Amino acid sequence: MDLRIFTEPQQGASYDTLLSVAKATEELGYDAFFRSDHYLRMGSADGLPGPTDAWITLAGLARETKRIRLGTLMTAGTFRLPGVLAIQVAQVDQMSGGRVELGLGAGWYEEEHTAYGIPFPKEKFARLEEQLAVITGLWSTPVGQTFDFNGPYYQLKDSPALPKPAQDKVPVIIGGHGAKRTPRLAARFADEFNIPFASIEDTERQFGRVREAVEAHGRKPDDLVYSNALVACVGKDDAEVARRAAVIGRDIDELKANGLAGSPDEVVDKINRYREAGSSRVYLQILDLHDLDHLELIASRVQPQLG
Repeated sequence: MDLRIFTEPQQGASYDTLLSVAKATEELGYDAFFRSDHYLRMGSADGLPGPTDAWITLAGLARETKRIRLGTLMTAGTFRLPGVLAIQVAQVDQMSGGRVELGLGAGWYEEEHTAYGIPFPKEKFARLEEQLAVITGLWSTPVGQTFDFNGPYYQLKDSPALPKPAQDKVPVIIGGHGAKRTPRLAARFADEFNIPFASIEDTERQFGRVREAVEAHGRKPDDLVYSNALVACVGKDDAEVARRAAVIGRDIDELKANGLAGSPDEVVDKINRYREAGSSRVYLQILDLHDLDHLELIASRVQPQLG
């Protein structure tokens, strides 16, 4: 079972804070550091000192880390033109020596678009499908050849399709709860399917839909990685769990029901139930980015029990 660290910097984090978490992620043996792609805080957080851009952050971390994978859950398709995003991701992949993964979603948070003057189109999902076709098409075009695309939303003509990523294939992550269009999109483009903040029952159901769609598309269902993203709140005893829950403003019972909360043994048991539902990777949503002892506890008391 892979454990990855997943951060939400829009709630309030500087680049230096994210760098500290990424270095701890690497030193403690986690598989990867991922971040959200948002420009506006959510809920009651003050969001200070202000947003950081996902791909600028990952470019910096690419030069400051050596081993961990780096990526997004999820890059908002509304924020970037697909040709530009293909260049950005390829460059960061080169800067990291081939450690980047691209999670790409349609974008959903209308308020952040309004706050920063970003268009919020109505047909986001259809645009996402074209974006994925453009990005993967640019990357897969042989050097020396050109790439053309003519869709309702995006048109490319005689693109040199450069630069190329360092990896032969940048892993593409698609996720969500949609019952029909999302599985079909994953079947066509995804190397990994992620379901965020879902129960074990909903996870098993959605993984089943995706596996059926992948097979119908002519691929092997086991060619994809199936993963969860879940909030983490782990403590060596009840008092420490309560303290960590209070810091992030969450109820302990709610966290235990909907996330990974409690003692290390409780969390191991919950993760193993997700494993039985088909998951082989968990993104641990860490909401208090100053509590590096939390990461150490999970690395020393949870990860060794998972194998």
